[in-house]
Amino acid sequence: MAIDLNSVFFCAKAVLPGMMDRRCGRIINIASVAGKRGGGLLGNSCYAAAKGAVIALTKGLAREAGPFDITVNAVSPALTDTEMTSVLAPQARAQLLAQMPLGRAGTPRDIAAAVCFLASAEAGFVTGEIMDVDGGFMRD
Repeated sequence: MAIDLNSVFFCAKAVLPGMMDRRCGRIINIASVAGKRGGGLLGNSCYAAAKGAVIALTKGLAREAGPFDITVNAVSPALTDTEMTSVLAPQARAQLLAQMPLGRAGTPRDIAAAVCFLASAEAGFVTGEIMDVDGGFMRD
């Protein structure tokens, strides 16, 4: 919780006053498809609960910050090739990939592209959204 939720809360708490004074800003949180499914991809319920709370926080902050022209969104990745996921057993990785229509894990670049879009002027009318960057994992 300290890393997956509290860090997001304290970061927003630190930047919101200045953004509110300037009446502009973008906050982009990193959630997870685990937070949307209500359970960890591989049984990690605590991680899913923290990421679900990030989703709720994102939506709540979007409502509160919107009148100040601040957008608050989140990117919700599925399996992404990172140091954290490099420890997955080959069977577990294969099980996850079998559920992804694109048939591959995401890359940090995939996630960064979504964050860049949400930070751009083109996303100025997007707030309270949880953008799945998941190779089709959450297609239902």
